[in-house]
Amino acid sequence: MSALPDHAKDAPPSQFHLLRERRFRPFFLTQFLGAFNDNLFKNALVVLLTFQAASWTTIAPELLANLAAGIFILPFFLFSASAGQLADKYDKARLTRLVKLLEIGIMVVALSGFLLHSLTVLFGALFLLGCHSTLFGPVKYALLPQHLQEDELVGGNALVEAGTFVAILLGTLCGGLLAGAPQGDLWIAGGGILVAIAGYLTSRGVPPAPAPEPGLHINPNPFTETWRNIGFARENRPVFLAILGISWFWLYGALFLAQFPAYAKGVLGGGEGTVTLLLATFTVGIGLGSLLCEKLSGGHVEIGLVPFGSIGLTLFGLDIALASPGVLPTGAPLAIGDVLAQPGMLRVLLALTMLGVFGGFFIVPLYAMMQSRSAPGHRARVIAANNILNALFMVVGALSAGALLSAGLSIPMLFGVAAVMNAAVALYIYRLVPEFLLRFIVWLLVHTVYRLRTEGLAHIPSEGPAVIVCNHVSFVDALVIAAASRRPIRFVMDHRIFRWPLLSFVFRHSRAIPIAPAKEDPAMMEAAFAEVSAALRAGELIGLFPEGRITADGELCPFRPGIARILEADPVRVIPMALRGLWGSMFSRKGGPALSRPLRRGLFNRIELVVGPALPPETVSLPRLQLQVASLRGDWR
Repeated sequence: MSALPDHAKDAPPSQFHLLRERRFRPFFLTQFLGAFNDNLFKNALVVLLTFQAASWTTIAPELLANLAAGIFILPFFLFSASAGQLADKYDKARLTRLVKLLEIGIMVVALSGFLLHSLTVLFGALFLLGCHSTLFGPVKYALLPQHLQEDELVGGNALVEAGTFVAILLGTLCGGLLAGAPQGDLWIAGGGILVAIAGYLTSRGVPPAPAPEPGLHINPNPFTETWRNIGFARENRPVFLAILGISWFWLYGALFLAQFPAYAKGVLGGGEGTVTLLLATFTVGIGLGSLLCEKLSGGHVEIGLVPFGSIGLTLFGLDIALASPGVLPTGAPLAIGDVLAQPGMLRVLLALTMLGVFGGFFIVPLYAMMQSRSAPGHRARVIAANNILNALFMVVGALSAGALLSAGLSIPMLFGVAAVMNAAVALYIYRLVPEFLLRFIVWLLVHTVYRLRTEGLAHIPSEGPAVIVCNHVSFVDALVIAAASRRPIRFVMDHRIFRWPLLSFVFRHSRAIPIAPAKEDPAMMEAAFAEVSAALRAGELIGLFPEGRITADGELCPFRPGIARILEADPVRVIPMALRGLWGSMFSRKGGPALSRPLRRGLFNRIELVVGPALPPETVSLPRLQLQVASLRGDWR
């Protein structure tokens, strides 16, 4: 958990370096080609059925689009449990190659459907393509933590998500072009077979990813195994809530994507090119948002971006509904230039782009959180549970959208209803897990008021108990440190600061420990030390400001003996650190009480957090510790 340090010394290399690594590049290309093929076939089929429906069936095009979406995702609901078991039992690289061979056979089935002009066979091929994606899903997301470091996980997920949606864009563009070409159905099937073969060839370069549970007994019952997988996911409440958030996103996104053909034709008056334009706009937005996640999170799992993403998903979803033309153009399908000339159309495209950008902010941290916090022994089955719930949500979404459209709701009104529901679901999740909102508040702080630069974060242990000590310059010191730390920190703080109106929510939900001087409230002081001891024995990080109060002149105050008492009861490592640049900010006491001169230095002030090597408990003394913190701080207050 960390927010982005601006030009941080500790920031990992750009995520794009992974594309040069054999441990990532073949896998990336394999999943890219798979996503491309899915959409080459699926969206070309939807476009054909939307604009040439009469030659295939009497079912309304709007319902056909939702039916196709439901058929494709149904296998995720039916077979994800089995796919998760296979991914935990067998080498994921080998499974990847077998899945790619299956894809080649599926595209041969699609070719036969086009040759027979059979909608049933084509929908059968679509169902099998969904089975192919079902089998690959747990492999795809469980393989990443095996081949990537923790600080590469967000960047890897960002590349995968961006690559997936670029593949959607290119697959959709090619599918739309082939659907409108003479004998386009044969070109679609032939192209799908060639892409599937290319995917198999790239899969041969994926490095081995040994099975975490090779002795796992496969349960063939999808119903009991589904329930068991969901049980694995529910063992970790934040992981399960992340899965619910991911599932909601796919319901929300799939609902928009499924309506684009009918929206292009029935609302904008356009043709196949307009469908491609809408999908391209949304896809570019998703890709940009996914790639920006790595920069905005500093290479670590930053769930504070999730509320930010949900706000944008709601606002821009509503904006699309409000900006959509109210009067349907008459006549033949309009050319793209004429569609763009309609009043409000550029606003629709901008809102659609931003919907994608904020979707990237929402989904990438949730995927990284699910992967990083799941137990390695059944990570693939947790991901399978995610796919099951994704499928359930999308099936329900497809059925609900179809029912609402059949009842007379317009497509723009459907978008508006979905946006309002998104706000309600987001508030429900954040109420259950305040950690999301907590991280959002911290993220906003270090991205609006400050530009945080860090040095030595690797000295903070990735696991096990430790006490962090730091100089105390302002009321937001704890928030800045929490923003930089990869691990949650339980800060010991003055009970008055703990109850500060603007920050009490953050301190309370980060499980800070309020303390009072012995002469003021001895019972509270004893309770605080007892809570610190219990936290350390549970392997947690404790944050301490040994000065005991915020500096009034920018200089370090004498360290109090509380740290010695803590180490006497629980001899653990001590991590010295120092904040630079906060003296004189609006949250410090320079020139009077804090906040007496809001934004006195404006926004985006540069500050630094410097972390020193861990000190063994037996070497810690108050004078040495104070000297160490003062040395880390240097002359910059």
